[in-house]
Amino acid sequence: MDYDSDMRTEALDETRLSEALAIANIPTLLMLLVQMTGDLNWLEEPYRPKRARGLEDNDSAGLPDAVQDEVRSHAQKAILAWCRGRPLALPNPEPHLLVKMLQTAMDEQVPNAYGENIAAGLGLAPISQEPRKLNVPEGTRAVIVGAGVSGICAAIRFQAAGIPFTIVDKNPSFGGTWYENAYPGCGVDTPNHLYSFSFAPNDWSHYFALRDELHGYFVDVAEDHGLNRHTRFDTMVKEACWDAQEQRWRVAIDSPDGPEVLEAQILVSGVGVLNIPLVPNIEGLDDFSGEAFHTAHWPADIDLAGKRVTVVGNGATAMQIVPAIAAEVDHLTVVARSRQWAAPFPQFRKKVPEPIRWLLQAVPLYQAWYRQRLAWTFNDRIHPTLQVDPDWPHPERALNRVNDAHRRQFTDYIKAELGDRQDLLDKVLPDYPPFGKRMLLDNGWYRTVAREDVSLITERVVKVDGDSVTCSDGSQHQADVLVLATGFKATAVLSSMRVVGRDSRSLSEVWNGDDARAYLGTTVPGFPNLFTLLGPNVGLGHGGSIISNIENQMDYVMSALEQMFATGAAEIEVREDVHDRYNAEVDAAHAKMVWTHKGMDNWYRNSRGRVVAITPWRNDDFWRMTRRAEPQDFIFDGKPARRVGAA
Repeated sequence: MDYDSDMRTEALDETRLSEALAIANIPTLLMLLVQMTGDLNWLEEPYRPKRARGLEDNDSAGLPDAVQDEVRSHAQKAILAWCRGRPLALPNPEPHLLVKMLQTAMDEQVPNAYGENIAAGLGLAPISQEPRKLNVPEGTRAVIVGAGVSGICAAIRFQAAGIPFTIVDKNPSFGGTWYENAYPGCGVDTPNHLYSFSFAPNDWSHYFALRDELHGYFVDVAEDHGLNRHTRFDTMVKEACWDAQEQRWRVAIDSPDGPEVLEAQILVSGVGVLNIPLVPNIEGLDDFSGEAFHTAHWPADIDLAGKRVTVVGNGATAMQIVPAIAAEVDHLTVVARSRQWAAPFPQFRKKVPEPIRWLLQAVPLYQAWYRQRLAWTFNDRIHPTLQVDPDWPHPERALNRVNDAHRRQFTDYIKAELGDRQDLLDKVLPDYPPFGKRMLLDNGWYRTVAREDVSLITERVVKVDGDSVTCSDGSQHQADVLVLATGFKATAVLSSMRVVGRDSRSLSEVWNGDDARAYLGTTVPGFPNLFTLLGPNVGLGHGGSIISNIENQMDYVMSALEQMFATGAAEIEVREDVHDRYNAEVDAAHAKMVWTHKGMDNWYRNSRGRVVAITPWRNDDFWRMTRRAEPQDFIFDGKPARRVGAA
């Protein structure tokens, strides 16, 4: 990204700039000053930020007002000079300097190897390169299954490379999970300035957007890139079979016009892992006398006012729904068999001030560094604390000293939120280490379950009879509406369609049901030219934006296809030994982390206890792994590769 030639706004409104800088984030302004002026003194005292521990939104950097005023004044001069034509003094800082800059901005240590990742996040050459046309053989075509985040990303990359494609999606719109999930309170738990495509920044109205704004963003990105004309909506993929003789995939679909078979050399799965609702097997559920539904199928016209509502589940979805509907219903019963850790969420439904929205759009370098700080805060910062310390004397409650400190902090927070309802503490306080399950953000959950018109039941539902819901302790609860916030079949990867590869073996056979494995979560031996976005062990358990991993995977896919085209081959397939060695490393890494902690379960694990849904790697690690597909890791047209030129 060239911040000088592509991004400069010549006629900048100085009044609006002053208004924005008065409330702008000081650490971000310091990074901007370093690049705009080349003066490294902005990284030293008295300007070094001092992060207030426990506060992520630290706009003042803990600096005296006079120092803040100096930073804001110099930032205004530097931005105005840049707008009038002065180039950045440091357009491409060296990786070691970028590490120092981020360490200063965050007031904490950043790994020395992180510099190239920062450069990529900022879009700096030569680490970050624009997508380019490939030498695509005539007749090549791709089918992309899914028009959600993964499918949109894949299509845009194929379009830039000159690879013809068709997107197939069961829904009538783009958006995937953000189309399907429209329940009250539905939103993102990652800052949306980070939860967005790197190539499509957006003018967000909130720091953590709700569903409608998120869905609108992904629809706009797809339509801006003309993906409508390549997409077949309301169409279900039933089966995809590899034709070894023709070296192509035959994809059987059911469309509004009837059944059909599409042919393509390349098949991309963009169906993700949170697309098949998990509906518990409850006796009498189908005969419930009121309205019963999974949260992914929330009725658009349902009216909850004055009704008795029972919500089953207390994961991320329930934690959003329960506070959103509690004041509306007559009585709310929450059946929460397990207990969850939840962190304070001070930016819940907080709007981005208009001056800051303007600044983020008018000065792209400010937005880039703002996003980079978020990437560190919500990505790899926490990763070291999720490793098991074998010498820690209290493994029953925590992994290590820092994890134990997190337990104390979160426990104090929960107690404070419950107020005078400390009698509920045993019902909501987890007995496993923090981060052992997905860490949730508190939308007012604890204050809500403390209300007099809310009942919290820590048992499981065993039977439904008419309007009565019976729990395992024998208690019965009357309901007019039964909401199943029971999550998704996250370990049943690609189970929504049958995929048959070489030698007529299906993925479900190879994976033995729910034991999905793939090299870099992306490619599987025996399934040529198949790429699985958000495949096994790609999801994030330690935080961050999954969109980054999807983009990383597509970088890898494009590199692999370039290798295939360069060799003149028609098929590319990862070597089995490479695949197996990688997955052994994944399992070994997970064995030392919180998600395999004994005495608890989570939706990351399959029926055998193996972690399938999420990665053990730092975001920086996965970024490095996916920079380039190495030819020696693959076989082309059934033969080991000779090393070809750089991709």
